[in-house]
Amino acid sequence: MRDFDISALPEERISFSRDIFSVPVIVASLGYFVDIYDLILFSIVRIQSLKAIGLDGKELLDKGVFLLNMQMAGMLLGGILWGILGDKKGRVKILFGSIFLYSIANIANGFVNSIQSYAVWRFIAGIGLAGELGAGVTLVLENLPKHSRGYGTMIVATVGVTGAIVANYIARHFDWRIAYFIGGGLGMLLLIMRVSVYESGMYKQIEEREISKGNFFMLFNNPRRFIKYINSILIGLPIWFCVGILITFSPEFAKAMNISVSINAGEAVMFCYIGLVFGDFVSGFMSQYFKSRKKIIFVFQLLTSTTIIIYFMLHSASASLFYFICGIMGFAIGYWAIFVTVAAEQFGTNIRATVASTVPNFIRGAVIPITFLFQLTRRYFDILIAGAIVGALCMLIALYALYHLEETFHKNLDYIEE
Repeated sequence: MRDFDISALPEERISFSRDIFSVPVIVASLGYFVDIYDLILFSIVRIQSLKAIGLDGKELLDKGVFLLNMQMAGMLLGGILWGILGDKKGRVKILFGSIFLYSIANIANGFVNSIQSYAVWRFIAGIGLAGELGAGVTLVLENLPKHSRGYGTMIVATVGVTGAIVANYIARHFDWRIAYFIGGGLGMLLLIMRVSVYESGMYKQIEEREISKGNFFMLFNNPRRFIKYINSILIGLPIWFCVGILITFSPEFAKAMNISVSINAGEAVMFCYIGLVFGDFVSGFMSQYFKSRKKIIFVFQLLTSTTIIIYFMLHSASASLFYFICGIMGFAIGYWAIFVTVAAEQFGTNIRATVASTVPNFIRGAVIPITFLFQLTRRYFDILIAGAIVGALCMLIALYALYHLEETFHKNLDYIEE
């Protein structure tokens, strides 16, 4: 019998396996998993936790919205903060800092007994959560070669999104305080793993150089760079329209569509995120197979448009069909991995972490104007027509933004912005 000769394997296949199972990819994936776990956990335990600290009735909604806004405010601030620090101090330090902060906040959330303390710790958690994805994606992109970096971010996003599913499972089987403690404990365990993570080689090359690093205002002082930055954000609008409007308010939409069985928003979120797991994997794989980010995002945007149309045609449908479509919608908006990858690949090493951290958090923050426009439109139309109008607008803006972005699959990332 002949001995197996590893040299006979295609070089790219060997490199692929080595890259995909590298420490930066594994640690970034687990970090994003804990990130999503905490991000979704509050939405799942909102009612249970608020009742436990003495709230009831209308306060469950009003104070819940307040706490979500505090978390979002923290994420918007944290996106800028961690991004700038990631370019000034290094990607690995930010990975340590962000997960330490939101792990502490997670544990503290399990001890709260008032709405004031809950709000403070949701704000701090938001700041911590904002740094994880951007720093992780930047580190993976800069450590992996061109032919593997898309697979790396695919794994990060796919593993990360499963955190929402685990959060739903934990919340069902444990008290809400224990669920927070588990999230914090997972984060602390992850810190031990991060000791072995090495800094990006690209960043090391510019670390000691006298150049502008992490200058957030560089994204605004050059018209071409500014437009590219805005377009990088806007291609993600359909993702958060679907999650922030169609999934979050699924009980209200289902009622308007005469679906007889009461729809549970938590179940809709779970099915949506299950779809996201597969969508992130497939979109990431396809972008590598077809060697194009833009084409695959375009395909998934068209799929999202089709799914939104189907969603509004579910009049008198069964609850099982409604949840199934929520899952398909999750799959369709599962270009989140490529979305963040494209944004990071558009810019130089000296502001790449700033972009990778701010873009996903700014598009999350876009839920605020999207919901405002939705509420404004509802003054003149019923909920179904209002949702369709806002959805169509988000899709058109995203398609226009994608058209004006450059293809980045083969782009060399080892350069700086002047």
